[in-house]
Amino acid sequence: MKRYWLPVICFFILLLPSCMPSLDVFEKDVALPHQQWESGFRPQIVFSIRDTSARYNIYIVIRHTDAYNFNNIWVRATVQQPGDPGSHSQRYDLSLATNQNGWLGVAMDDIYESRILIQSQTKFNRPGDYIFSLQQVMREDPLRHVLNVGVRVEKEM
Repeated sequence: MKRYWLPVICFFILLLPSCMPSLDVFEKDVALPHQQWESGFRPQIVFSIRDTSARYNIYIVIRHTDAYNFNNIWVRATVQQPGDPGSHSQRYDLSLATNQNGWLGVAMDDIYESRILIQSQTKFNRPGDYIFSLQQVMREDPLRHVLNVGVRVEKEM
């Protein structure tokens, strides 16, 4: 009878690390006031990089309702490196839906969350705190039915 328990115990021991949260992931979302994103509201997200030898994937996280009026969202992302008074900005056209299948991302009732890869295999040159800010640059202002925006940084394994 004891030998039947050994495979079960081994299975759960191997499963345990996959259930634990990864320490190599940072994600922070900012709630938008009144479920609309005004172009003047530029949330800032600060994350720390300690391992400059690793490569990272950077995502923009968008949470919106089914009532959102567009298939995409234009976002200006600005990053400031530690010890650098300047910053670097780039605009991204983020797809939130397809014409054939509807909304992309994960759905919960009428709320959709998309994690959209904007930079893969990014190498940070300096350790320290990076300041990441997001601005919507759509024609509609304020941009209605957007609930949260954020950043996700994953260390590549």
